[in-house]
Amino acid sequence: MNEQNKLSLLTKAEKSWILYDVANSAFVMIVTATIPIYFRSLAESAGVSAAHASSIWGTTTSIAILILALLSPILGAIADFENMKKRIFTVFFILGISGGLLFTFAPNWISFLVFFILARIGYAACNIFYDAMLIDVTTDERMDKLSTFGYAFGYIGSCIPFIIGLVLILFCDSFGLAMMTATRISFIITIAWWIVMTIPLYKNVHQVYSVPRQKHVISGAFHNLADTFGKLKKDKSLLYFIIGYFCYIDGVYTIMTMATTYGGEVGLDSNAMVLALLLTQFVAFPCSILSGMLAKKAGSMKMIRIFICMYIAICVFGYGLDKEWEFWVLAFCVGLCQGGIQALSRSYFGKLIPKEASSEYFGFFDIFGKFADFMGPLLISASAFFFGNSKYGILSLIVLFVIGLYLISKSEKAAHN
Repeated sequence: MNEQNKLSLLTKAEKSWILYDVANSAFVMIVTATIPIYFRSLAESAGVSAAHASSIWGTTTSIAILILALLSPILGAIADFENMKKRIFTVFFILGISGGLLFTFAPNWISFLVFFILARIGYAACNIFYDAMLIDVTTDERMDKLSTFGYAFGYIGSCIPFIIGLVLILFCDSFGLAMMTATRISFIITIAWWIVMTIPLYKNVHQVYSVPRQKHVISGAFHNLADTFGKLKKDKSLLYFIIGYFCYIDGVYTIMTMATTYGGEVGLDSNAMVLALLLTQFVAFPCSILSGMLAKKAGSMKMIRIFICMYIAICVFGYGLDKEWEFWVLAFCVGLCQGGIQALSRSYFGKLIPKEASSEYFGFFDIFGKFADFMGPLLISASAFFFGNSKYGILSLIVLFVIGLYLISKSEKAAHN
């Protein structure tokens, strides 16, 4: 086998890292598609209006993200100590799984939201350490490829448990199941998938880069955190990029998490919306891989800018959305750029940072991403609350994309100076 073929093959550690994206993307899929509809059903059956349900859901999502955003840098700093990354990952993995099982059997919409917050925190915290493990499993030259492969196979792999659950829900009468029971079984299938597909990561992915363990772990973590924050302020390229990322990823996450809530508000059929979002997954699979190939030729930053421009067009289209076929078009367009912009942002950042402090820097990366995920749903919630619908919140996302585009352009210029 020649050297070029050896370089093109994925290692066992790289494959195992990718499989965790397959594992957690199944949870993302139900958070995006099934859970908001399930929550809306619980809330409206208790007398909550459609607009109020949108506002509550957006606020709840924001609470979960805000809690984690405040913890992310501290957790990342601790995880950079020797052999700590996977240990902290395990704590939040258990939290995410437990929260998922608890919200599955929650008796009302209030308890459902409490347990959902726990599951969302667990899932999102795991992603800090999972993203940071990218540094441990591959090289800078392969990082764009591996990151895009992770998102690509995550999209397509997550469809397996989702389709099984969707069949149970759509044909629940044929299986002799109530709709509520079928939906709960679909949640259990997803959680089981999350557990099983995580096993290879535990077996084959190991922390390579670390900082020396200190006697006082917590105080040492805060010391390292202050040092990293100081470095971030001095590195203009990294600072502009991470603030720009905060802005544009806000819109990306908001469109992902609020799509079915917004569609339900304007009266679209729930089953059609779920099937349209399934289309997004299938479109995102080849497009994520393609984005990695294009980034190798054109550069990661150029591809990120193209994707931001595409998202601006998506927001304009989404503002006037009121028909089912328009939602299908929107789902297809999101699939074209969703995986690429996330994967290339992750790998571009991974190439900028010092490897021994990857968890800490990804903690900062995550806090900006999670505060974005906090702000976006809050904009939608405020729009629903004050104007009676969410369409103005969708339109306001354009401003964030434009600011993000401007700042990452400044980041690229600063890197060349």
